Amino acid sequence: MVVDASGGTSQVAHDAAIQRMIQAGAVPVTWQQVLLEYQRDWAHKETYEPVMDLVKQHSGTYGIGAEYAHTMIHGQPPYHKKARELSLT
Repeated sequence: MVVDASGGTSQVAHDAAIQRMIQAGAVPVTWQQVLLEYQRDWAHKETYEPVMDLVKQHSGTYGIGAEYAHTMIHGQPPYHKKARELSLT
């Protein structure tokens, strides 16, 4: 069950529902775990950039780390180049 993409009428209701599902055998995961499981293989070039855009925008320090790793391997990310081009026009 995706615990950070579900809710209840209150935090107590949400927590109680999560605990009932865990007792029934469900495994709690986050939306980010699901997204990265769908991506699975980073060689899937058609989905790499859209997935990384989501990660960078919504995954906090993981997103910052992904951007840092990309910069270390490939140089400046492409969207920085686009922003620089736009600022020159």
